[in-house]
Amino acid sequence: MEKEILEQSLNINRRRFLSRLSLGIGSVALGSLLIPDLFKGNAEEAVMAGLPHFAPRAKRIIYLFQNGAPSQLDLFDYKPMLQKMQGEDLPASVRMGQRLTGMTADQAKFPLAGTAFQFNQYGQSRAWLSELLPYTSKVVDDICFIKTLYTEAINHDPALTFFQTGAQQGNRPSMGSWLSYGLGSENKNLPAFCVLLSKGKGNGQGVYSKLWSNGFLDSIHQGVQFSSGENPVLYLNDPSAISRQDRRKMIDKIAELNDASMKEFGDPEIATKIQQYEMAYRMQTIVPEITDISKEPEDTIKLYGPECMMPGTFAANCLLARKLSESGVRFVQLYHQGWDGHSNLPNEIKGQAKDVDQASAALITDLKQRGLLDETLVLWGGEFGRTNYCQGKFSPQNYGRDHHPRCFTVWMAGGGVKPGVYGETDEFGYNIAKDPVHVHDFHATILYLMGLDHEKLTFKHQGRRYRLTDVAGKVVNGLIA
Repeated sequence: MEKEILEQSLNINRRRFLSRLSLGIGSVALGSLLIPDLFKGNAEEAVMAGLPHFAPRAKRIIYLFQNGAPSQLDLFDYKPMLQKMQGEDLPASVRMGQRLTGMTADQAKFPLAGTAFQFNQYGQSRAWLSELLPYTSKVVDDICFIKTLYTEAINHDPALTFFQTGAQQGNRPSMGSWLSYGLGSENKNLPAFCVLLSKGKGNGQGVYSKLWSNGFLDSIHQGVQFSSGENPVLYLNDPSAISRQDRRKMIDKIAELNDASMKEFGDPEIATKIQQYEMAYRMQTIVPEITDISKEPEDTIKLYGPECMMPGTFAANCLLARKLSESGVRFVQLYHQGWDGHSNLPNEIKGQAKDVDQASAALITDLKQRGLLDETLVLWGGEFGRTNYCQGKFSPQNYGRDHHPRCFTVWMAGGGVKPGVYGETDEFGYNIAKDPVHVHDFHATILYLMGLDHEKLTFKHQGRRYRLTDVAGKVVNGLIA
């Protein structure tokens, strides 16, 4: 009898179930998401929420993505040689004919641009930081600065898509979707993957839903976008004329219809839709409580700064990210727009840095005070870096920088990361001198910290097994504590 009930609830036969199971550990986690009772041996046994491949260093991720490409040379990678030679042409022996964007490829000269800002060293690692980041300088000893990240993508859209999905073209699952697929959710009342958007004072590049798409994974793994409006999750609240009991009855009736369709067609996406309706019903209770910042203590508001009380700002999203992560959301993705510094960079970057510096540092401090930093991996950075030469006419106080994928800085904190400085760039900040880290390596390391082998987290689609790191990537052991 129990076997018949199980087969009826799954609407699959044993052969199909074993076939799905053979796709790897991610399929097991998927089954635990869609059918929580699938792995119950008896009433006393706990329900599996996801199975890592090995003991994880981190349980959750908060990714503070700086969309538009912050200038590493004005924030993190101090180069006295650029100060000494500013205005002079970049030596051809340094550039070596490397690929340029169409915005500077036809320049006759490439005048070197030293930074307009003062740099100092901080912490045990003696990491260099710009005067634009006074709050970040106070938490340096919790941060690992990767100076040598690189990518092949040279324009915003493919570079941004590459960072989020492991491929420059669209229609691939995002990193958050892969983690949802591989590990499931920690809280059955919240999605495993949430997305928050903010826009700064600088020149912005757009973001779009393909960046948090589930791609070819089941749609239960798509990122859920939170808005800054009256309704944080659109279409979640009931109309005024519908009671909670009426909503429950409606969902039950829809589930009956979907169940009948699944019995007829056997489409697993129908089971996903049933699960999504149930998730939305449960979220109605918990989301208003999580998104209510007014109940936060005064010292927390002071830590993040007054802008955290303004929904939709970077500071408010950092605080909300902490609350979501603390509540069990596996992956919280923030996108902060405005870093595209092709011109007037010194003036624009001041506003951008002010928007994010205090809140980024506050997030680390807040997590640490709550005992959550060791199990929460915080990531900060953009899709590529900025050139050491000026785009257009150079002035020491008014310059712009073009896209530079050859080497740039991102940072990581918490979640099993070794604090310090990793990698070195050359004296011009143009090429990598030591310890390169490709985007695929970055992804492989992130998955490793979450207890996942990037070569085993796969999904078969159209006859091929896909993964976040495609056919490349290696774990960078030097980043791991």
